[in-house]
Amino acid sequence: MTPEELSDFALELPSTTDDEAFGPGATVFKVEGKVFAILQDATDGGPAQVTLKCEPDLALHLRDQYPAVGPGYHVNKRHWNTVLLDSTVPTPELREMVEHSYDRVVSGLPKAVRERLRLQRG
Repeated sequence: MTPEELSDFALELPSTTDDEAFGPGATVFKVEGKVFAILQDATDGGPAQVTLKCEPDLALHLRDQYPAVGPGYHVNKRHWNTVLLDSTVPTPELREMVEHSYDRVVSGLPKAVRERLRLQRG
């Protein structure tokens, strides 16, 4: 999955916005103002990467399963993973990781907001 494809996918999720809250080169995706993904541009020949919220046990499992998945960069390493966009994580799996991150953030929102987003998502 390319950074552009990841961005397009994330923006399809209900009430998602993006900005460069941390400065140029890092696109932050939010749902209802809460961060669920941070997409960082490629640097010095390394691939772009995305940092995603994740349930702690699943985070460990994904780190064991994919060498491109590691502890979150500059975030709580228990609850966040950083994924190198080097094409080693299959696109369907990466899409699931993005959705899981979105869902983790939505689960912490007020009930009325959660319900509205559930209806929008279908």
